[in-house]
Amino acid sequence: MAILDLIQYTDESSNDIVHRVPENGAGEFRLGSQLVVRESQRAVFFRDGKALDMFGPGRHTLSTNNIPLLGGLIGGLFGGDSPFTAEVYFVNMREFTNMKWGSTQPVTFRDTDLGMVRLRAFGTYSMRVKDPQLLVNQVVGARGSYSTAQIEDFLRSVVIQEFTDILADVQTSLLDLPRMTREMSDGTRAALADDFARYGFELTSFQIQAITPPEEVQAMIDQRSGMSAIGNMDEYIKYKTAQGIADAANNPGTAGDGAGLGMGMGAGLGMAGAMSGAMRDAFNPASGNQQQGQQQNQGQSTQPVPAAESTGPTKFCPECGARIPADAKFCPQCGAKQP
Repeated sequence: MAILDLIQYTDESSNDIVHRVPENGAGEFRLGSQLVVRESQRAVFFRDGKALDMFGPGRHTLSTNNIPLLGGLIGGLFGGDSPFTAEVYFVNMREFTNMKWGSTQPVTFRDTDLGMVRLRAFGTYSMRVKDPQLLVNQVVGARGSYSTAQIEDFLRSVVIQEFTDILADVQTSLLDLPRMTREMSDGTRAALADDFARYGFELTSFQIQAITPPEEVQAMIDQRSGMSAIGNMDEYIKYKTAQGIADAANNPGTAGDGAGLGMGMGAGLGMAGAMSGAMRDAFNPASGNQQQGQQQNQGQSTQPVPAAESTGPTKFCPECGARIPADAKFCPQCGAKQP
């Protein structure tokens, strides 16, 4: 095992939180070795599974003055410059942005207008390491490297738990939630502060990008808004009919000759009237019943009314026996001449 006289870590990727030197096993150091820590790093010195000290940015010479515990751990058997095994954890202190969170299962929400609605939510947050030594002890352990991908799933569950509690306290409608995202974001960030600090992190920002209902509820909302956008149904049907006639006139191949076009126009107008009446009856059943009653009355008035029978003196025809006026010379039924 080679003795490391210069300890540093330069190959920082964008998602690395912690990297250990050496990455596998323990390294051999000795008093007088140089430790280089960059501005965005902190170095935690470990030996025998114990954190001995933490170093900030700069060049440091390992000695008993910098790490007083080394004197007792190394001993004086081999002199002051005897080698010893240890590990150095380089912790990335920059801010990690665009960390994603989202609900894996729908969250039940008590909507003031729609009743019970299942909602999904997602967004982003930013964080940075606040306590490097606590992070290495509580989270990283003996891993050679540790990235945001390895802790993102765990932090996502923490975020969802706090966000669900915040959402449960909101008593409003789904349509009013967008104007409350800022307030809910601030509340969730405050609730998550202690959870992140427990693992050595600091939550710097928290954003809610969207809160969405299931697809079937969204489809019903779209239909409702579409009906509101149409407004007057009669005018809309007339417009669509006129638009269809214009399309037929602009495409002679589909409209046929002039007679066919005229018949199509008449049929279109008749269909528009029928559809308009049907839609009016659907939304106002009373008007349909009234119109039906008028049609029945009109039908009865067109039937012929039988002429009133004569109220004068009558007699019976000797040929057919029909009742006829007394002064009739011929029977109106059989035509026989009367005496």
